[in-house]
Amino acid sequence: FLLLQLFGTIVWILVASTRIPLPLLQGWVMFVAVTAWFLSIVFLSVFLFGYANRIALNWNQADFIFHGATFVFYFGAFLLQAATTSLHHFPRKFNSTAQERILTGHEYNISIAASV
Repeated sequence: FLLLQLFGTIVWILVASTRIPLPLLQGWVMFVAVTAWFLSIVFLSVFLFGYANRIALNWNQADFIFHGATFVFYFGAFLLQAATTSLHHFPRKFNSTAQERILTGHEYNISIAASV
């Protein structure tokens, strides 16, 4: 859970530090990172404060389902972030004479790190 929180926080920082060229795609990445981070804190709190002993639930199964769902959502977020990163060489506005890229060189590197 601590690694999930650490890497989720790193994704927040990296995605939030770029200009958001495609808000819908990167918004989903942020939603997944924030939701997984929050739910992992809730899950960790349940175990730390002893509520797991009071709640009659198969915790092994709940843990498996939580991490399975987190994997699926993070993998989808990875695909969207990687797709956004792959568009870095396209111009921001096709009709403009200025060839401003969707992602600058620095933002491209940050976006690669967020994808990984």
